[in-house]
This record gives sequence, structure tokens and C-alpha cells, in this order.
Amino acid sequence: MPDLSHERLVGGIVAGVDEVGRGPLAGPVFAAAVILPDRLPRGLAGLIDDSKKLTPARRAAALVALRESGAHIALGAASVGDILRLNILHASMLAMRRAIGRLAVQPGHVLVDGNRAPGCALPCTTLVGGDGISLSIAAASIVAKEARDALMARLALRYPVYGWEKNAGYAAAVHREAIMRHGATRHHRMGFGALLRGLQV
Repeated sequence: MPDLSHERLVGGIVAGVDEVGRGPLAGPVFAAAVILPDRLPRGLAGLIDDSKKLTPARRAAALVALRESGAHIALGAASVGDILRLNILHASMLAMRRAIGRLAVQPGHVLVDGNRAPGCALPCTTLVGGDGISLSIAAASIVAKEARDALMARLALRYPVYGWEKNAGYAAAVHREAIMRHGATRHHRMGFGALLRGLQV
């Protein structure tokens, strides 16, 4: 389970940052930055883990608890256009920088999931597997995933054949089949290698 050991190691105001949505065939990439409160409400830490390990109900409960805790939360995104212009790696870094820049309180240090810093002006520590060891990064992973999933579910109301409310734009069979049958939308990452690979799986 993630804890606050890395946050305590760097000290001061620390933001955890994570992104979601590098691999899908459609939709933007999202990032979140979270500064946890100095005193965590009882039970909050037990709700937070790597978003990929949580059920949808647990993620939703954790997001509500985070919002009620007084945590500073900010989101950033990079559009499909950004992804095509920059490539997915640099678009992910852009989304992270946008999330950090939208925090109401400027952190003194940033903890980022992965092995690459997003290029912001603040001191930054990268942690491979950070969403499984840092509580603030895990919180950011939950915020980012919930926000992106909600966006894809809203888009699914306009484009129901692709199943985005269930696959969030990833290369699920129903999604690939719908692209072959109905074509791509403006929300698809045209020219994105994963789009072609997804159709070949």
C-alpha cells in the first residue's frame, strides 16, 4: 500500500502527479496533481491505492473522500491534437505541467509517477511505480482516471457504437470493430501507431 514516506523525505508542500490515457485509441491524455492535507482524515489513506488496483466503486469513494479532505486537486489534459503534434510522451508531460500549474497552492516539490520528469520549474522526484508507493501519487492516479473515464462516458453518449463508456477509448474488441465498421471520429488519434496496431490485433 502507498504511504507518505517519500513525501516526508522531501518535506514541505509536496504534490503527487500522475497521468492516465497514454495507450487508448481515442480521447485526450489526462494528468492530475494532488497536495494532500497535513492531517489526513481518518480512513482516507486506506481508500487510496494505485487506481488500476481499485474497483470503480472504490475509486469513486476515494475521489469523494479526497475532495472532502481539503486536498488541493488540479487536472490537466492534452488533446488529441496535442498528441498528434507532440507525440504521446510529450503530450503526457504537457498534461502534467498543466495540472501542476493549476494547483491553487504552489508545491515546493513534485513527486511524479514514472522515470521522466515533466519539465516544470519545480524540484521533482520521479518514482517508478509511484502510484503504488506514494500516497499523493496514488491519489493523483485516482483523480486522473476518474476524470478521464467520466469524459469518455460523456463522449460515448454522442458516439455510442465505440463502447467508450466501458473501454474508455482503449483497444477493446468492440472498439476496434466499430472503427472498422463506422470509421474513426475526430476524437480518435489518427496517425497514432496504437490505432493501427489496435486494428491489427
